[in-house]
Amino acid sequence: MSTMKGWAVQEAGKPLVLSEFDLGPLGSEEVEVAVDYCGICHSDLSMIENQWGMSKFPFVPGHEVVGRVTAMGANAKGLKIGQRVGIGWTASTCMHCHQCLSGHQNLCAQSQATIGGGHQGGFSDKVRAHWAWAIPLPDGIHLPSAGPLLCGGITVLKPFLAYNVSPTARVGVVGIGGLGHMAVKFARAWGCEVTAFTSNASKADEARSFGAHNVVSSRDANAIAGIAGSLDLLLVTVNVPLDWNALIGTLAPRGRMHVVGAVLEPIPVAAFSLIMTEREVSGSPTGSPVDIATLLDYATRHDIRPQVEMFPMSEANAALKHLIDGKARYRIVLEAQAA
Repeated sequence: MSTMKGWAVQEAGKPLVLSEFDLGPLGSEEVEVAVDYCGICHSDLSMIENQWGMSKFPFVPGHEVVGRVTAMGANAKGLKIGQRVGIGWTASTCMHCHQCLSGHQNLCAQSQATIGGGHQGGFSDKVRAHWAWAIPLPDGIHLPSAGPLLCGGITVLKPFLAYNVSPTARVGVVGIGGLGHMAVKFARAWGCEVTAFTSNASKADEARSFGAHNVVSSRDANAIAGIAGSLDLLLVTVNVPLDWNALIGTLAPRGRMHVVGAVLEPIPVAAFSLIMTEREVSGSPTGSPVDIATLLDYATRHDIRPQVEMFPMSEANAALKHLIDGKARYRIVLEAQAA
């Protein structure tokens, strides 16, 4: 019997409890990874509270895992024992459907999330994943802060990769939080002119320190109207309703509003606001293994690090409360060695 110990949620919204799980035999294409660090994403909180109606209890949260390969199935490829790897939102995909074979594995209909769907996540001593989703970490990457890149990081970089965003583009980032602060850093390093939108005036100087050239209050209709028709890409990282017509109005002709924040309410869009200037509205989840590897290389080369706060794994409940209270600046990482 192979067991893991992790901080599990037994039912929606309840505190995490240190628990033991029988993982069964290692799959032939799986690898087992000893956890060193695990980031906390807002998606963990959404799954803990079952906000999306897809959680299966009990489960161990955590899908921004940094660790070391400790075991490999007979058919696992491309990795070796002791290698440093990262595991993000996806633990496995079918590897034979159209999406998988065309390089869009993250869109596989049979994908297995790392948390909440019968799979145990990274608030633990070990995690399993298909070998293709255990992404080798580049030499020189800062390990303690690398975890948030594996979910939040690829989420905000994905539209740059998918839509061939030019380094001369004007990019807006709505929300300077866990996702948004990374988006500002990525866009600035990409070469773009960056405008940060925030509802919190106290974050203006921080947004500039992350690389924003301009800062606009997302509560100031006049300020938003003042940049109408100027942005090539507007990246929405928040999960709350906004003045969507005003934000779409900031787009230049052929501009795109791309949504990565899990806004639960419908987003109303006036057809003529798109038609007359060929604007687009889109969204995306995380990315394929190649996308994530590209992100890790990009972040390492430019030394782009999420701003993190460290907690020992044993204080996972306190770390979640820190997130719930809106105090995280800007991502939280659990350190397994201190559990």
